Amino acid sequence: MQLHLITDGKKTKEELVAILCKVNESVDFIHIREKHRSAMEVFELVDELIRSGVRPEKIIINDRVDVAHVLNVGGVNLAYHSLGVSDICRNFPNLRVGKSVHNYDEAIQAEMDGADFILYGHIYLTNSKKGLIPKGLMELRKLTRSLKIPVIAIGGITPDKLKELRISGAGGIAVMSGIMNAEDNVHAANAFQAALLAEKEEIG
Repeated sequence: MQLHLITDGKKTKEELVAILCKVNESVDFIHIREKHRSAMEVFELVDELIRSGVRPEKIIINDRVDVAHVLNVGGVNLAYHSLGVSDICRNFPNLRVGKSVHNYDEAIQAEMDGADFILYGHIYLTNSKKGLIPKGLMELRKLTRSLKIPVIAIGGITPDKLKELRISGAGGIAVMSGIMNAEDNVHAANAFQAALLAEKEEIG
């Protein structure tokens, strides 16, 4: 299972660079999800991260395929309003392509279109999705049994949930506030990584 960290769009550039550089070694992928920033602002942020020691291949940029291509990072994650998965796969074959989905049909379509992974949720209750019913483990299990590509679970995930998520077939987890808003970002990231390691050791 992989640990994906997603930025929350609420930090300054300086705060983001400081946090992401601190937790860099504790996460597998860093998703730059900064909807309010221009292409140039995202470029400058990611460029500084790379110059500060974050490996380009572990950076995934939300939506901004142009920035991902220019900086030759690990991939992009597409939203419902983004360019299509198949278009990106065809024109940018070197990029890993993920897609955020919220139901079974969207997930199946994303895989058919060539997505390398999907983000699916929210799995549990979360403050960022107040009033919305979580998808739950049963829907997650249905999805993982139907897809060949990794399903990255997102939404309300804490380290103690890792076992049931693994049993449900999740290929990884995506965390936002649980790390980005923690009092000690490194401690929080390490707690998730330790839980992931424990699950890996359990399955041998």
